[in-house]
Amino acid sequence: MTLNAWPALRHVHVDGWLVRLSEGYTKRSNSVQALREIPDPSDIQDRIAACERVYAEAGLPTIFKLTPFSRPASLDSVLEQLGYAVVEPSHVLVRSLARLPPSSWPGEATGRSAASDEWLEHVAAWNSYSDKSLATARKLLAEPYPSKRFFALYRGGEAVACGMGAVERGYVGLYDIVTNPDCRNQGVGEQLLLHILNWARTSGAHSAYLQVVRKNAPANRLYAKLGFEPLYSYWYRVQT
Repeated sequence: MTLNAWPALRHVHVDGWLVRLSEGYTKRSNSVQALREIPDPSDIQDRIAACERVYAEAGLPTIFKLTPFSRPASLDSVLEQLGYAVVEPSHVLVRSLARLPPSSWPGEATGRSAASDEWLEHVAAWNSYSDKSLATARKLLAEPYPSKRFFALYRGGEAVACGMGAVERGYVGLYDIVTNPDCRNQGVGEQLLLHILNWARTSGAHSAYLQVVRKNAPANRLYAKLGFEPLYSYWYRVQT
């Protein structure tokens, strides 16, 4: 579901491994997903080298996303031996949408089926995206599957928070959750999340998931407050 909700501009298949390329915009869309076993374990370094050639030709660093489901299980240790560094250890968190508190946001809240220029510009500004990253994000978020909805909260006519919900098979994935830096620590992010989650429940979703970097303490505190619990951990290995 995370692969579907946050796509890549281009995919290259290397013997069961999925190589994702998106002009360097986010590690999620520019990393190898090792989804299948290697029949002959001695071939693992050849397969890694094949992935490295794909990224080299694209002018990008080689990045692997490692999860408990990466195959073969020895991949992480092999990458470590090859000098790949661990970057951004993260969690996938989940919660049921049962007994969900309502949103009590007093201002305007919008939800649209496509990312408007205004929404994209707010997300880009608050995340300090470059013009190139914004252009890539615009293309990625235009992908029709899975169904997405783009939300914004307003106060006094000014946008204070934005986020996206992607619904697939009864789950809503939360992405690009970001608050205006001038409005942080005011409960705005919590209200945005509750607004998206309540929309998802009325749209037929029964559960929610999100991905968060472990060291992002404010975000982790918020998600714990809202009842999200860890499902599994993942991390990246980046070529050095």
